[in-house]
Amino acid sequence: MGSGTRARGPQAMKKRSIITILAAGFLLIPAGVMVRRQFHRDPLIPEADRLLLLVPDGTSFSDPHVTVWLDAGSEEGLHVVPMHDASFLRPLFGKPKCAGVILPDSIHPQAGDLLVGAINDYVTDGGKLMLVYDAGTKSQDGFYPAGRSRFSTLAGVDYALYDSLRSGMIRSGSVGGTIAEMNRLGVPPGKYFPLSAPSAKNGSAGEDNFEVELRRYKYGDLEYPSFVTSGAYSGHVLLRSQAGIAAGYHAYRKGSVLFVNLPLGYLDGYTDGLPLHGFLKYFATQVLSLPYLMSVPDGVGGLILNWHIDSNAAIQALQKMDTWSIVNQGPYSIDITAGPDTYAFGDHRGFDVLHNPVSQSLIRKYLGMGNEIGSHGGWIHNYFGEHVDSDNPKDMEQFLQLNKDALEHVTGRSVVEYSAPVGNQPQWVTRWLEEHHFVGYYFTGDTGLGPTQGYRNGQRAGQTIWAFPILHLDRAASFEEMATEGYSNATALQWLEAATDFTVSHREVRLIYFHPPGILAYEGVVREWLGKTAQLRSAGAFRWYTMAQMGTFLNSRKQVKWKLTEQKKLASLEATATPTLIHETWWLPSRRFERPQVVQGDATVLACNNGWLVIAGQGNYVRAEAGLVDQ
Repeated sequence: MGSGTRARGPQAMKKRSIITILAAGFLLIPAGVMVRRQFHRDPLIPEADRLLLLVPDGTSFSDPHVTVWLDAGSEEGLHVVPMHDASFLRPLFGKPKCAGVILPDSIHPQAGDLLVGAINDYVTDGGKLMLVYDAGTKSQDGFYPAGRSRFSTLAGVDYALYDSLRSGMIRSGSVGGTIAEMNRLGVPPGKYFPLSAPSAKNGSAGEDNFEVELRRYKYGDLEYPSFVTSGAYSGHVLLRSQAGIAAGYHAYRKGSVLFVNLPLGYLDGYTDGLPLHGFLKYFATQVLSLPYLMSVPDGVGGLILNWHIDSNAAIQALQKMDTWSIVNQGPYSIDITAGPDTYAFGDHRGFDVLHNPVSQSLIRKYLGMGNEIGSHGGWIHNYFGEHVDSDNPKDMEQFLQLNKDALEHVTGRSVVEYSAPVGNQPQWVTRWLEEHHFVGYYFTGDTGLGPTQGYRNGQRAGQTIWAFPILHLDRAASFEEMATEGYSNATALQWLEAATDFTVSHREVRLIYFHPPGILAYEGVVREWLGKTAQLRSAGAFRWYTMAQMGTFLNSRKQVKWKLTEQKKLASLEATATPTLIHETWWLPSRRFERPQVVQGDATVLACNNGWLVIAGQGNYVRAEAGLVDQ
């Protein structure tokens, strides 16, 4: 991870530019969206790294079409600030200053010529624009302008061709790109497929240029709507679809435009948040070279390995796994259906944690090894999974409570994480979990994404509880699915190792789940994979996490307030939190910032391959300095 430096207390300032991590009360921008909204009208908000999200006049900043972007920005550690069109056109405090402007989909399909002209002028003068899908494709009166979108020149390609194509101007189809672009967009292996070129060895020269497609769990095929595009595109293509350019980046006059021809906000609102998160992070880090607050402790990426124990059929598998190297790593999230039955009442096929001494012994052993014991549904696995979204919630709540109470009786600890039987997670269950102080649950929506407080049916699903979307290999996620879907052991190992490498290089967390009986046929695969994770962990580059650990950390992260300010060649990045900043980490790109120096508070600076990590230690305040790189 590179060499590290630590400083405690005040230290002389360098004569070059400064990047500071400090907090000065109301001047700081908080990481959590709910707090940040208190500051968005304050003209004193730092402007060096803010991304302006343009919102139609009269639209509330609490509208879910807006908050879906603000929440995604917060989760990605960025400062996304909403601004009404009128404020952008006629600012009270001079021309709005920012790092970039976002014109979002869904909420902003209409735009007047004045706004279109102002955005064109902004880019012409050197501004950076993220232009998304249907934004501004209609006039202020709600009609499609003649010929093409008024933003076609900025986008670099003609689209919204209503005159010539009518209802055919939007086409749904598969979306693909190269492995290199998928990686830059934060798409993990398995969410795209195939994992590599059939004739290429990993790491060969042509591998990154191999074309792959975005895929979905269970079904494989994944189609997104895009405007049909026409004409040559002179920029850098990120993604393509049957409609043409699905995403691309190109220079325009003094500025540049990231054109995303996908309904990012809409998709995020309906449990497909990876595209919005990926493009937002790409815009901030690849286009604008902005720093961000990382989503993992100490900037160390890793995996959550989520065990689902459904019934007493798992006991023999667990006992066999005791001889594997898997038990020597962790911690893992081990979620259990606790009742005496599995398929039907009275079948006596359950794990039966209250009466089965073998089950109790296994639980206590796992606890003693540092693993987290969580709840897997409600008391009777299959019955609960099949009835939870159709029966009266009041009748089903008792099973959630029974499961929670039984596990807490055996463990002597609060149960705070959850996984849904057969992946069935209706919204009332999420509300119940949050009311009972759970902090995380496994989720089969938003696949490929890291932990998120995502949206269901256009509404945010929770405030203090985090969804942990599964990582999948094309159509399969658990080991038994890999077998039934026909993926070879070699492909399974390739995916597991590629997923591990992804979390290490991106310094993020992802979740993989399995059932103990289903893993037995993959002993050799697991042994080789865990050899890799052991080496990475020993090098300090990888960690195993649990949902409980990450949910607790991410809730603390929401209390962090930080800002980036610049004056000429000086920049400062400052942060504070209550009660502590410990383990919070910022990434600063080396192409823009020289090595930071801590000037106040307790923090460590580490070099990584493309930037710097500033890792907070004990205390609630830290400040660092760094020189700006001439660009």
